[in-house]
Amino acid sequence: MITGINHITVSVKDIQKSFTFYKDILELKPLCLWPEGAYFLAGNFWFCLSKDTSHSPNNGYTHFAFSVDPEYFQKMKNKIKENNVPVWKKNKSEGDSIYILDPDGHKLEIHVGDWQSRLQEKKKNPWPDTQFFI
Repeated sequence: MITGINHITVSVKDIQKSFTFYKDILELKPLCLWPEGAYFLAGNFWFCLSKDTSHSPNNGYTHFAFSVDPEYFQKMKNKIKENNVPVWKKNKSEGDSIYILDPDGHKLEIHVGDWQSRLQEKKKNPWPDTQFFI
């Protein structure tokens, strides 16, 4: 049985550039860095970078969302804008979010909220034919 997500690894072209982005702009906690990769913590979640020049980010809606405390969201959003980080989507969902691209084009979301707040909002304003199981 699957018990949870163990970690996420993204392929990147330039380890140092991506390491700086995730450490200095998104403020993930660095655990280690080597010429071919890096490990971080996002809260208690393990996030990895792996050097791979053949990567190709997905063109669909696939993305990784990082949580941020509500009182810190505006500071993070300002830092993203000050560093000219590209935004790939306007937020239309419940809760504060900003959708950005990392240096390799991976789609990321910085989000305030959790699955409980999202379901609460969906129950108030469901999409057509939505089924709820909780």
